[in-house]
Amino acid sequence: MPRFRQTVPIDDYVLDVLMRDIVGHDQQPAAFLVYLYLSGRAARQRWRPVNASLRMLADQTGFSKSAVQSALATLHFRDLVKTSRAHRTAVPAHRVLRHWRSKGPGDV
Repeated sequence: MPRFRQTVPIDDYVLDVLMRDIVGHDQQPAAFLVYLYLSGRAARQRWRPVNASLRMLADQTGFSKSAVQSALATLHFRDLVKTSRAHRTAVPAHRVLRHWRSKGPGDV
């Protein structure tokens, strides 16, 4: 019996363009993998924001908290993720942005 029951589609743009830009040009492979992780979680949640702290993201991706923090800074700079908090000590909500798609569910 398979461990995972749901397949998450990945846009061609993510594999053909973002991977080359983020991993090759920016030399930030952690940023690409954090984006993939957040995209997968967001897709399973019907593109609602993903609530995750730096520690949660580090545990799930296998990176250090500082590597995740740097990855998120790259993703924010490239307008691929938007992060908000209800208040200063709240767990951040990360919205995955997909500018290459037409406006639809989850696209901002």
